[in-house]
Amino acid sequence: MRWPATGGSGVVLSGAAGVGKTRLAREALELARERGATVRWAYGTASARTMPLGAFAGLLGELAAEPALLLRHAADALTGGQARVVLGVDDAHLLDEVSAMLVHHLVVRRVATVVATLRSGEPVPGAVRALWKDGHVPRLEIRPLSEPETAALLEAALEGPVESAAVHCLWSLTGGNPMLLRHLADGELAAGRLRHVEGLWCWRGQAQLSVELAELVRERMGELARPVRDVLDLLALGEPLGHAALARLTGPDAIEDAESAGLVRLDTDGRRLPVRLAHPLYGEVRRAELGVARARRLRGRIATSIAGTGGRRSGDTVRRAVLTLDSDLTPDPVLFESAAREALRLLDLGLCERLARAAVDAGAGREAKLALGYALTWLSKGPEAEQVFGELHASAGAGPERAHLALVRTGNLFWTMRDEAAADAVLSAALAETTDASARAALTAMRVALDASLARARTALGSGLRLLDSPLLGGQVRALAAVGVMAAAAVLGRVDDVRRAAPVAYEAARTSDAGVLRFGISDSHILALRLSGNVREIEPIARERRADSVDVPGPPQLMGLVLLGQAALAAGRVRTAVRWLREARAGLRAVATHEFRFRCRLHLTQALALAGETEAARRLLAELDAERHPAYRFHEPDVVLAGAWVCAAEGATREAIAAARSAADCARDADAPAYEVLALNIGVCFGDRDAGGRLGELVSRVQGPRAPTALAHAQALAEQDGAALLSVAGRYEAMGDRLAAADAAAQAATACARRGLRGSAAVAAARAHHLAEACEGARTPALAAAASPLPLTAREREVVTLAAQGLSNRDIARRLVLSVRTVEGHLYRVGTKLGVGDRAELAALLRQAHIE
Repeated sequence: MRWPATGGSGVVLSGAAGVGKTRLAREALELARERGATVRWAYGTASARTMPLGAFAGLLGELAAEPALLLRHAADALTGGQARVVLGVDDAHLLDEVSAMLVHHLVVRRVATVVATLRSGEPVPGAVRALWKDGHVPRLEIRPLSEPETAALLEAALEGPVESAAVHCLWSLTGGNPMLLRHLADGELAAGRLRHVEGLWCWRGQAQLSVELAELVRERMGELARPVRDVLDLLALGEPLGHAALARLTGPDAIEDAESAGLVRLDTDGRRLPVRLAHPLYGEVRRAELGVARARRLRGRIATSIAGTGGRRSGDTVRRAVLTLDSDLTPDPVLFESAAREALRLLDLGLCERLARAAVDAGAGREAKLALGYALTWLSKGPEAEQVFGELHASAGAGPERAHLALVRTGNLFWTMRDEAAADAVLSAALAETTDASARAALTAMRVALDASLARARTALGSGLRLLDSPLLGGQVRALAAVGVMAAAAVLGRVDDVRRAAPVAYEAARTSDAGVLRFGISDSHILALRLSGNVREIEPIARERRADSVDVPGPPQLMGLVLLGQAALAAGRVRTAVRWLREARAGLRAVATHEFRFRCRLHLTQALALAGETEAARRLLAELDAERHPAYRFHEPDVVLAGAWVCAAEGATREAIAAARSAADCARDADAPAYEVLALNIGVCFGDRDAGGRLGELVSRVQGPRAPTALAHAQALAEQDGAALLSVAGRYEAMGDRLAAADAAAQAATACARRGLRGSAAVAAARAHHLAEACEGARTPALAAAASPLPLTAREREVVTLAAQGLSNRDIARRLVLSVRTVEGHLYRVGTKLGVGDRAELAALLRQAHIE
């Protein structure tokens, strides 16, 4: 503990129960003990408060009876003639008056340093209050933990990373109170709901308070009078409730009593005065103790009250529907249907499914079934959605209604069920039979999205641009057309078209039932910015989607994590990318067909390779190859590039360069010039000196800073121009691509060193090191070569790196397409150069040189 800069002697730590005051005081006194001080402890308790100096029982012997001498003798007994005494006083608000006067005497007379704790909001003896009021010691308010602090504490206690959703829930439930957090986490661990999954602590299910934690919360709440209990029970089931509405249900006096007891709080929200529980765990305890019949009756009363006030505020319809669903009220199909569509707009897909099913069960018609089908589609329950859509399609009349059902069926078949042929058949049949102009425009929008996904970018872009401003399109299909345009324009390098389509797409998604499409829109947007080199624009987009989904369970939250991982990877923050993508993958395991699962694997493979986790990256690459999603054929160059990154991480640099060239060829065959530029750019970062010619042909076809910067990089690398390479590093850094910047700077260091320019090499190496740190320790061939002081050729480095990983000469020969004799020759020459006799010595030397 760092003592406050004050002339006083000690400190008063105040805060709520369980916030960590006593732990902090103990740490401070232990530190004082280690530094040679004599440590004493006194404890304020309700029972000891009834006797003078009760808190110091056991510390004081016989004392003078005269009041004038009592404090002095007590102080002498405490210090025992020691020069440095530190006294801890726990729960100083419970001190009797004489004990409080003794503490005051010790501080004012500087007899001892005092570290006192007290509970905020409790009455405090006057002598204790005078300590900070008169400026003798500072009073520090110990606040609850913030969400990041909660994450740090959990990860320290669990000795590993914790998924952000679990952190958020645990923090929200405990209010950041360390004591409550410990009890809740211990209980969830014991119950198996908080568990370790592939290197990440995950929390699944609903919290159930342990007996010990429930008792702690009940103790905090105290004895509850019936009217106050009614207030708490109503809030536990339906908070927040407006003061006026709650007063009608319980009476205003009950609310005042609950507020005075610190059990509820009143906030200001415009003209409303919402009432909430003072702590989330109060609601958990009260809900656990409510009987089923009472809970159903109270929910019905709350729902009726919301309906009586008009229910016009955002979320009122959903709240009322959820309360009605589990109440003693008669089911309301109109309410359930309206709430299901609202839940869809709010991205709560699970709730949308539940409400839509309730609406259908209560007798609602086509719109409720459509909402159910949408929810099932986005929840990756494709066969169930197809059954719902199929039933609707069979009963639909000709014209727009039938065309719309064909549209949603196509989306479910293609993206959720991965059935390209069936999706094409449904869409083609609908286009053939539909004559209505608006319906044809909507079906064409779906065709645009499919063409873009299937790597028919020019066809998609041509049709999509004509549709963007069409008055025939509704919000949902306009968003669909716009996302198709963005994906097609991204791979074609048409950044201007992406910037034109993006606002249309986001606005259409915001104002329609297509809110979930925001994640697909942002994915295409991020792809365009990454390919074009406008990397600095990516992070805000990903964070906006994360903000949309952080409190929403299920796929939207996981899609937000994938986008955050993409943003981190594009900026070169490889460890951050691994963290977000691993967390997303853990959640997406339960959603086997979800298309974002493919994208998560794709980017996680690259991130793991860059982070040096080669075995994990190789395993994930095999999974990626086995489970490609047909809707992401236009991402095929990225799949090949993932393999290139894995080869590079394993030290097979020439194989990595060959894979990058294969990715470029794949992009060229698919007419995706922006992807081709990226693949060639990565190859140059690996050390490919032959990419300049093709980049020169592409630079005029692809918009954005990546193409000209990659061309300059290729030319500088071919010429081994250290100064030009360092200049290119600056251009990459300005783009926001710190990983490419680090590679260019590392190549500059190597080029300068080869020319004997030791000063320039040192400058470039320092720049590369700085950029590599910003990339969170990324491992690339260029950085490895620049960091290595060993006199090895590129091929020798490749061979010995694989040998150090334990590969046999035959395995190395097969991997690098060499003869075994050639491999043996390389290893012999390396051993001669470095003076090592076996592979163990070689591996140790490579680790020391940071090139393994």
